[in-house]
Amino acid sequence: MSLSSQPYKGTRDYYPEDKRIQNYIFNVWRRVSERYGYEEYGAPTLEPLEVYAAKSGQELANEQTYTFTDRGGRVVAIRPEMTPSVSRMVAARRQELAYPARLYSVANFMRYERPQRGREREFWQLNVDIFGVDTIAADAEVIAVANAIMKEFGAKDKDYVIRVNNRNFINLMMSEYLELDAKATQAMIKLLDRKDKISESDFTDQATAIVDDKSGERLKKLQTLLRAKNIADLPTDIRTSLPAVELEELFTILEQAGVKNAKFDITLMRGFDYYTGTVFEVFDTHEENSRSLFGGGRYDGLVGLFGAEPISAVGMAPGGTMIEKFLEVHELLPKLTSTTDIYIVVLGDVQKAADKLARHLRSEGVNVELDITDRKLDRQIKTAVKKNIPYLLFIGEDEVKSEVYTLKDTTSTEEQKVGFARIVSMMRDRRRVTDDDDILDLE
Repeated sequence: MSLSSQPYKGTRDYYPEDKRIQNYIFNVWRRVSERYGYEEYGAPTLEPLEVYAAKSGQELANEQTYTFTDRGGRVVAIRPEMTPSVSRMVAARRQELAYPARLYSVANFMRYERPQRGREREFWQLNVDIFGVDTIAADAEVIAVANAIMKEFGAKDKDYVIRVNNRNFINLMMSEYLELDAKATQAMIKLLDRKDKISESDFTDQATAIVDDKSGERLKKLQTLLRAKNIADLPTDIRTSLPAVELEELFTILEQAGVKNAKFDITLMRGFDYYTGTVFEVFDTHEENSRSLFGGGRYDGLVGLFGAEPISAVGMAPGGTMIEKFLEVHELLPKLTSTTDIYIVVLGDVQKAADKLARHLRSEGVNVELDITDRKLDRQIKTAVKKNIPYLLFIGEDEVKSEVYTLKDTTSTEEQKVGFARIVSMMRDRRRVTDDDDILDLE
């Protein structure tokens, strides 16, 4: 029997050229997160299933989570998200952590769902969370970090929009303004969450069934709400509510922080059950990729589920594949070369000398691949070019004697004669330039 060479459905293989892109995205994530004072942490890949069932929502826990019973009889899950895990970690050291606790991680997750463009069963995410700030300042900071990440990738304001809402406002809108009971509220939240994915007539039909209003007054109220493009457009009796005032304050802070493309979206719900305040999503505006890229929000009640005193929290989670698609359609992906600086091409019977040169270069921090195959010159060169290694270094008997080598740029094909010290300084200069240009982080 022949085994398939394809990866498990919904997962992907990362060959070196793919991994370069992924690492570029990860490096931007880490750089911006640390710029705002967030520190990296790690968490287990497996968690007890109840960690997710408690607050992430039954759809995630029951239908999308990879679960199994371990040898000790415990029902465990491969993590489908990070928020419950980091909340558990904060609860475990509730009294020891310094607040605000700013934490971030870059990790992989698995969800059993239908693979589609930008959505996979195994995926990588940045998770950014701040704990211990009750005010709207924390919500604004996390959104500002999201905006800074997009800018670090080279995106312009016109390339994306940050849609914002508030779960407390949503609850008030449902219970007090539309006067819906708990069951109808949940149904309406789910309907609004997929409003853009169904036709206007289907939305109206389903909304009519949910509000169950023979006079049609509730439906008229709903339509009034949906026409609101900003807080000022809301009906007076809910525009002055505490959640609406909080939203208005949030937009003021974001404007002062230079976030120019955040806007109020009354239909933004966010799917997870644990959100308790601000919710937001970053949407791509490109016609070929017009969809949500990532989102986040406030979830003040989650830490308290782990037996600790409740603590406020705000977080977000950009996904690697969605960011990659965004960079592709906006032509923002940089041209990434191999992490290897130099490929040493061996000419003739000088393998020992070539090996010594490679070792000396590596001792100076230069990444070197040495050809050890005794192949012809053209085959060696083709290998280096195919691997996208930026420089070729030729060594033969003359080079061994003179200690002067031919260094060739594989992109421009320019050649120069250089000594050992010059090679090392050129590679160091190259790294400084690429670091300054945010193309590669080779350190």
